[in-house]
Amino acid sequence: MKGRGQAAVGRWLAALLAGTMVAGGARAGSITVATYNVENYVAADRRVDDGYRPAYPKPEPAKTALRAVIRALDADVLALQEMGPAGYLEELRRDLRAEGLDYPHATLAEAVDVDRHVAVLSRLPLGRVQAQADLDFPYGGGRAKVKRGLLEVAVTVDGTELTLFVVHLHSRFTERPDDPNAATFRAGEAAAVRDYVLRRFPDPVAARFVIMGDCNDVRNSKPLRLLTRRGTTLIATLAPATDANGEAWTYYYHKDDTYSRVDYVLVSPGLAPALPAGGARVYGGPGVREASDHRPVVVRLELPGPDVSHSAR
Repeated sequence: MKGRGQAAVGRWLAALLAGTMVAGGARAGSITVATYNVENYVAADRRVDDGYRPAYPKPEPAKTALRAVIRALDADVLALQEMGPAGYLEELRRDLRAEGLDYPHATLAEAVDVDRHVAVLSRLPLGRVQAQADLDFPYGGGRAKVKRGLLEVAVTVDGTELTLFVVHLHSRFTERPDDPNAATFRAGEAAAVRDYVLRRFPDPVAARFVIMGDCNDVRNSKPLRLLTRRGTTLIATLAPATDANGEAWTYYYHKDDTYSRVDYVLVSPGLAPALPAGGARVYGGPGVREASDHRPVVVRLELPGPDVSHSAR
């Protein structure tokens, strides 16, 4: 009995370790991804406690709150918007590591906007990494480029590959009277991103990808419609997310004292079964108001195991 008992304990321990000790800290087959606009993590003109400051870094109290939020998210892969150039991303990684959260893998896309970038921090090794800086679209009688580009990364969880497309569409600020709120520009960016995604994955029903980031527009807007469908082809669906109070807003615009949802995680049809009920949420915990004018969206995915018959081929 003693030998059989010890053997049973050994099998139980092995199973426990197999379920917890996987690359990056994710449970076998499970991954948590999040998107977060970190509000000008760069030197920018800003109003601080002692007045208006040009080219001023993100204040230290806001950085401290931001890191507290990121630690609370505990995402395996974190997509960022409004991140400064590479040195700022490295600063954030270093400070998070000093506080106990290590993201050993990182990448950043450089595009038309030389100050604010999309970036990714990841516990998991990054497979395919592509920064698309030249995506363009018809605009104003000519052609324009997607301002922050498109960042594509792939990670593998328990033998299953997941692709993430990180976006940050144009803000509503514009000096063009022929395009109020830059609505036409954002729609053009969304169409260019959508067409690239479909070139990568012509059959979204058989694909596992997410499109995530700050779209600077509401759920029923043209950019969101373009990112989710082209003609009869369903590209992705919105992962429904609310905070603990049932509120879905992700952006607070101080000037107008308005709240709206502009940050999204969109899931391909082939990935939709991996999103459990309640698997997406808007984070509204401590520090979120001090850290940024946006709130992050967090999604847990339960990925299936690899297709053994496909792998054998």
